[in-house]
Amino acid sequence: MDSADALADLDAHPWASVSHAYGPAEDLPDLLRALAEGGGDAEEAISELYSCILHQGTVFPASVDAVPYLARIAAAAEFGAAEVLCLLGGLAESEDEWGITPGAVRAAVAAQIPVLIPLLAHEEADVRSLAAWTVGHTRDTEAAPAALRSRWVAEADPGVRAELLIALGRVDLSGATIEARALLGESTPAPLRLAALHVTLDAEEPWTDAHHDAALGVLPSGELTVDRYGMHRRTALHAVVDGLLGRGTETDRESAFALLDAALREERAEVRAEAVDAADHACHLSRSAPRRLVPAIAPLAAEHPASTLLGKLGPAAAEAAPVLAELAAQPDDEAADRALAVLVRIAPRQAAPLLARDLDRRPRALDAAGDYHGPAFPFDPALLTAVRARLAADGLGTNETIDLVHLLCQWGPRAAAALPELYAVLPRCQYAATAIAAVAADSPQAERERAGAVLRAATGFLAARAHHTLTGETDVLLRAATEGLTVPRDFVEAARAAADLGAVATGLLPALRAAVSEDAEPTTPQLDGDIAIATALWQITGDAEEAVTILASVLDRTAGNQLWYRWTVVRTLRAIRNLGAAARPLVPRLEHLLADPEKASAAALALLDVADPDTVDLDRLVEAALHSAETGADVAGACEALQSLGAAALSTHQRLRVTELAERDRRIVGFGLTNSIVREDDRLRAVLAGN
Repeated sequence: MDSADALADLDAHPWASVSHAYGPAEDLPDLLRALAEGGGDAEEAISELYSCILHQGTVFPASVDAVPYLARIAAAAEFGAAEVLCLLGGLAESEDEWGITPGAVRAAVAAQIPVLIPLLAHEEADVRSLAAWTVGHTRDTEAAPAALRSRWVAEADPGVRAELLIALGRVDLSGATIEARALLGESTPAPLRLAALHVTLDAEEPWTDAHHDAALGVLPSGELTVDRYGMHRRTALHAVVDGLLGRGTETDRESAFALLDAALREERAEVRAEAVDAADHACHLSRSAPRRLVPAIAPLAAEHPASTLLGKLGPAAAEAAPVLAELAAQPDDEAADRALAVLVRIAPRQAAPLLARDLDRRPRALDAAGDYHGPAFPFDPALLTAVRARLAADGLGTNETIDLVHLLCQWGPRAAAALPELYAVLPRCQYAATAIAAVAADSPQAERERAGAVLRAATGFLAARAHHTLTGETDVLLRAATEGLTVPRDFVEAARAAADLGAVATGLLPALRAAVSEDAEPTTPQLDGDIAIATALWQITGDAEEAVTILASVLDRTAGNQLWYRWTVVRTLRAIRNLGAAARPLVPRLEHLLADPEKASAAALALLDVADPDTVDLDRLVEAALHSAETGADVAGACEALQSLGAAALSTHQRLRVTELAERDRRIVGFGLTNSIVREDDRLRAVLAGN
């Protein structure tokens, strides 16, 4: 096939009637022609095609129409069949479809299997491999199995055979599994052995010693893993652990952990690195993984990836504390600092005196202490002395200053001796105002008066709020609110300050009412402003009518784009809760939100505070919260809602579901910041267990 045949009827095709990522597909003929003709424009053309018909993994109506031309271009191979096959295989693999019948693109690629079959015998191994990959991703069970099996018998290259086996697994799993069982031994080339492992995992074959040995035998697997396995393809160990843990049985979990334990204790550094990455994944999936794996990870604490993982695990990695404490005492400041930062997260009481000793040379450890997520980082008199000395030093950076101030803020009145340093640092660190209010709270009257005077003389909302918190006086915060209402970037903070002041801020009512937005498609800052205004009007006047009207408007204007405005709606629901029974006109809107798992828990909490207790359907609220937790949509909100509802509101079946969430091995928090997933899941598990 030549390029002319590949482009037959290209210009007659109604491209303007189908769309891709950027609109009508009128540009596709030129792109496909450039691709078919090769030369200098071909690389740019295929890049553009990825962008418009496989945009970040998403396929479109025009993707379907482009497939026959791409298949024929690959067969003509004037530009390079491998590059075109990569695009075709990606189109077939995608399940992120926009504006088309599900599976339409994959079916279009499957229809081209007769065109692609000759490429399975291409002279270039990479082309043969990519042809197998593409045919396998069609999931076609009619023409594909025979074509792949025919090539499997003839193929000699181990890498291509590996791709053929995986492709066979996608279209004929039982047949591929029979082949794979015989390929786990040491005599099988590593790429093919790895493919056999993948196939047997997909078939959910029982994991045996042969599988264990085969998995260890292909490590390190970095060179065996290629990007075209998928956008999120992992190393072999990562994928095997994921597959075993996904089965959900205790036996398979132990098989995964035994494999990881063996790899973590390997002499080769590159194998240990792959094992730490896979162990990290296991700990994010499985609640029992840290307890089982920390003994093997702890001796590796001097290695950066392992120490990072230990830090993520927090107190669950306490077994590693002695190793980390020894490392934190070594003369290499950078290595010691990294070890101490991890020790801060897993054994903070043991870390505090070590941090005090070398505070000026431990920036990572200080940052970890400043970002501590417990009730408060443990107070240590020597550390307080060190923090005071460090705050008084010249040339401190902003981040270090904030970390030091935050430690003092966490300690509150116990850090009263540091008030002079906080006063001194306040002009260049506004957060010091919050710390001053916290630290001076229980000080003698004279010191409280001095702190109040310092805060009165400072500028900014933090200082004004801190002054109000410490002294109860209103003039400073009222002045800040009055001025802030005239500055767009300060408006939300000013409205919140007015709410805190209550009736004292009556004079601000005209400005607050005048600022309510009326845009049909408002920005998030506009909506946040409206929420703050509604709260302020309620707190100042005690009349809920205006506030209810504004909050109803926010809910109505966000209804058309629930995903974009998710957190705006949650903030609105929190404001509604503050109104209590006065917000009952909003009950129908709150009940409507119970159907959305991402907002259901916040809506349930609002209904508890707002609706008539005699009419609220507690069973419906429990179901909404449970569904939110079970789907992972809003686990933290669901736990809060279940706590507020109380155990008495749960049926026997619902209590069993809560128990299952608390006791199962699979974590309920499956996404978020990687450093917080384990910590948040452990916290929420404890909440559920006590419900």
